Amino acid sequence: MNLLKLTASLFLFMWVTTPAAYSDTGDVKGGKQPANVDDKRLLAAAGDGANWLSYGRTYDEQRFSPLTAISDKNVGRLGLQWSADLDTARGQEATPIVVDGVLYVSTAWSMVKAFDAATGEPIWSYDPQVPREKLVEVCCDAVNRGVAVYKGKVFVGTLAGHVVALDAATGKVAWDIQSIPEGSHMAITGAPRIVKGKVLIGAAGSEYFTRGYLAAFDTETGKEVWRFYTVPGDPSQPFEGKHLEAAAKTWSGEYWKFGGGGTVWDSITYDPETDLVYFGTANAEPWNPGIRNSAAGDNLYTASIVAIRPDTGEYVWHYQETPEDRWDFDSNQQIIAANLKIAGQERRVVMHAPKNGFFYVLDARTGKFISGTAFATVNWATGLDPASGRPLVNPEARYEITGKPFTSFPGAYGAHTWHPMSYSPDTGLVYIPTNEAAATYTDPAKEWTPGKVGMQLGVDFNAGAMPADTGIRESWLKKTTGALLAWDPVTRSARWAVQHAGPANGGTLSTAGNLVFQGTAGGEFRAYAADTGKQLWSFAAQTGVVAGPVTYSVNGKQYVAVLAGWGTLWDLYTGILSTKSGRVPNVSRLLVFALDGKDQLPPPPPHSLAVLDPPPVAGDPGEIADGALSFHYNCSGCHGDAAIAGVLVPDLRHSAVLNSPQLWQQIVHDGILKERGMVAWSANMTPAQIENIRLYVIKRANEDRALELGQAKDH
Repeated sequence: MNLLKLTASLFLFMWVTTPAAYSDTGDVKGGKQPANVDDKRLLAAAGDGANWLSYGRTYDEQRFSPLTAISDKNVGRLGLQWSADLDTARGQEATPIVVDGVLYVSTAWSMVKAFDAATGEPIWSYDPQVPREKLVEVCCDAVNRGVAVYKGKVFVGTLAGHVVALDAATGKVAWDIQSIPEGSHMAITGAPRIVKGKVLIGAAGSEYFTRGYLAAFDTETGKEVWRFYTVPGDPSQPFEGKHLEAAAKTWSGEYWKFGGGGTVWDSITYDPETDLVYFGTANAEPWNPGIRNSAAGDNLYTASIVAIRPDTGEYVWHYQETPEDRWDFDSNQQIIAANLKIAGQERRVVMHAPKNGFFYVLDARTGKFISGTAFATVNWATGLDPASGRPLVNPEARYEITGKPFTSFPGAYGAHTWHPMSYSPDTGLVYIPTNEAAATYTDPAKEWTPGKVGMQLGVDFNAGAMPADTGIRESWLKKTTGALLAWDPVTRSARWAVQHAGPANGGTLSTAGNLVFQGTAGGEFRAYAADTGKQLWSFAAQTGVVAGPVTYSVNGKQYVAVLAGWGTLWDLYTGILSTKSGRVPNVSRLLVFALDGKDQLPPPPPHSLAVLDPPPVAGDPGEIADGALSFHYNCSGCHGDAAIAGVLVPDLRHSAVLNSPQLWQQIVHDGILKERGMVAWSANMTPAQIENIRLYVIKRANEDRALELGQAKDH
């Protein structure tokens, strides 16, 4: 995915710790047998509460643990058992894997680490040395969501598009293959899955002239077994399957020249009961259908759930949740397989809460629509067709037809995005991290043409940029919230909800101890009663927690682990809205808890925002307007909407470099701060465009300085 302006940007004065070179400590300490995971263990994972063997713990991705040593009766005694500081200052999204007392986890920049799961003693670490220039062409921070473990190997996908197999005992590379096409702008941010001796992984990048796929590689050799493309390619060439021949009929114009999109950047679920792999696909490219289609079409298989056979990659069924998507409503969010009793009959289903705001229940064997209900504010559609589930699109939401801006709930960030949800068979509830966050879409000027990275969405976001008007800002701040929602998929209603100050709160874990764990964007890690939603415990994490927690046991003692570290898209792009939960810094750590844990974190680092003291406004209106356009296409993906940044990277309105056109060029055009993460943008922008960005930021800084002074006088 892929959201709003999806570009990396000006990382002025960003302190990204340069990672150490690859290292390992040789043999596993403590005499542990490393990663003895095979198909039999993966199939039996539901009954193995001591371990967390795959991304969602079990193949069905329910993220439910049968452990009860920590329960709603004693969770108040939970304390920090151990923690580990991480050598990267980026957002952390990974779910740890725990096998027989060893915890494996990936971090930002696709690094991998192994720890003794009981003591926190480091065992080995691996760094794939991803080039920092990759940030220019990747969405949403240098994140990685996890590893897979199988038959003595640990598998990770890297931001540079490689799939790497590591020896589980030492961290040494067993094999390393490039998965993405040569020269592609794609990146791997999702966690691989293991199915029948194959590593399954896709890639992100539906905004970068790419063609989506899901690929399978042999776990022993890295050899590609099959590759399933999600959108048709050049029709002058043979189709790579009958499903693509059918899909081509839903596209028009020279669609293949844009790549098509439909990337598989997150959800992959294997269901042994049906012997099917389910995965979600991203938006079509460009976002604006008026540009990618010369005539209307659904653009299969974008914004869809697709089911294929794991042995061959053969297409079985699909269900498109957002036909002819124009709002970046990816369907890549986690897919849960389960048995539900519906209308008195037990059915095998898949459950999904995608970005578009509707909760879907589909037949797992056929993909037939069973139900769909809005679980968040939705205004882009008036509902779903009760028979097919096809959305009834609000005519005003077709901005490319009306020619007028449309503010959509949800926006491109989604009513639910990658943050994992969980399902408890004990309560029958799905626990969803939800968002209330809008976005404004506008058809671009007639002279728009697809260009370099950052210019290809076909949407003009300037109309919806956060204005320098405190009244409007306050209005949007009130509308922008988040929640932990306990959703009943049978009654199609919320059982309870816990309101959060803002969006982008962490993934969830549910347990047989009647507990739900979730981190918050405001810097807490919490436990709730799964049946009522009552908060029972919290821990001050010193940073935002967005990743999904896990639980496991070693020698009969239960632990709860979560990766903490604020960042990712919400902080990078949304600027002032990202501070709705508070200005939390990035402190990247692995936190592990147990009953009566006595460990303590060091004092939190100081975090303050410099005083706004910009130089006087300069440049003519045309130069400033050009700078605004260049900023929104190239810089806002990291430095914030309307130049109002979050906390992970510098707020340019406060930069001393605004006073020096020469130093500004050296940083932005030449990349003299490359090692700190601010790579050169000379391939994307001219010196004149870069100077106009400086003029625009100066103007924005002066506007906000005037507001600050006015507020001070009022008080």
